[in-house]
Amino acid sequence: MIAAIVAAAGSGERFGASIPKALINLGDRTLLEHAISTLSAVADQIVVTAPAGFEDQIRAIVGDGVTVVTGGATRSDSVRAGLAAIDGAEFVLVHDAARALATRELAASVIAALKGGDVAVVPALPVVDTLQNVGADGYVVTAVDRTPLRRIQTPQGFSYSVLKSIHESASDATDDSTLALNAGHKVRVIAGEERALKITTPSDLATALTFLGDATTFSSGVGVDAHAFGAGRQLWLAGLHWPDEVGVEGHSDGDVAAHAICDALFAATGLGDLGSNFGTSRPEYAGASGVTLLKETYVLISNAGYSISHVSVQIIGNRPRIGARRAEAISTLSHALGGAEVAILATTTDGMGLTGEGKGIAAIASALVIKR
Repeated sequence: MIAAIVAAAGSGERFGASIPKALINLGDRTLLEHAISTLSAVADQIVVTAPAGFEDQIRAIVGDGVTVVTGGATRSDSVRAGLAAIDGAEFVLVHDAARALATRELAASVIAALKGGDVAVVPALPVVDTLQNVGADGYVVTAVDRTPLRRIQTPQGFSYSVLKSIHESASDATDDSTLALNAGHKVRVIAGEERALKITTPSDLATALTFLGDATTFSSGVGVDAHAFGAGRQLWLAGLHWPDEVGVEGHSDGDVAAHAICDALFAATGLGDLGSNFGTSRPEYAGASGVTLLKETYVLISNAGYSISHVSVQIIGNRPRIGARRAEAISTLSHALGGAEVAILATTTDGMGLTGEGKGIAAIASALVIKR
């Protein structure tokens, strides 16, 4: 039996994301779904190591045929958690969800090497950049011969017994081949793939999209909204009702976060702006909630052939305090945008201007979209 462990417990911190990196969309699917699609053709059992608190969400994405366990604090801890859920395998593939575009052919090549007698197999690519050792003073010390150097990728393959034994030491490493090498095992290197790049930043995502044929349609936009507080109005912000706060003036509910996101999406797609789509000339939107406008915006950009990669909004004001309800707000906005990745930040202006003087609230949003 062949089993596979997908390491998916990493955060999206370097990506600037508010959700685990494995749940970021690449085209029309998450990184995790791409990775599982690769392994499902060659593995009899797949185990996903999920970030704590996201197990149920990931189970809903991967379905009943994939085992989901809670990952650990380090990558090695996560692999150990995955190993504990495997029983009776002869070979095990260990794959990073972040290397979402590795092909089935690459996974099959790793397995073929294992069946040929190797106990540890890794795909790799040659190093093509010039390498130099640089001293603490900032000057080059020596040049490095790059000829024998390789960039190690996943999926990596191991005999079950070897992978189990190298993890019994509870040692940590950035990948499992390093643990195997440190334990004295020979590690076979096979040809890797450029498309098996590790996606950790937005620029990596843009590169990955080139392999899907979508790179030329990657665009971004910025939106800004501000409203003054108004007596007798309820405050709606980031899709949530804030019952103990004074609301703001506006044609709709005055949700500056939702409105800024709408404008950012319209700017990224070239579909006008908030006023041209939902302004006073459209009386049916008088008093409309920010969530309603987000849903309508999502429909408009989807019908125009766009999908959302990432949305970020920064709320500017002395009140309300966003932190306690940040997760709830993120969930609400994401749901309105078809499950898109959303980040929410908050700041003040140290007493300056409309927001700093407590006279109103503002928001600045950015959106990254993909033309399908």
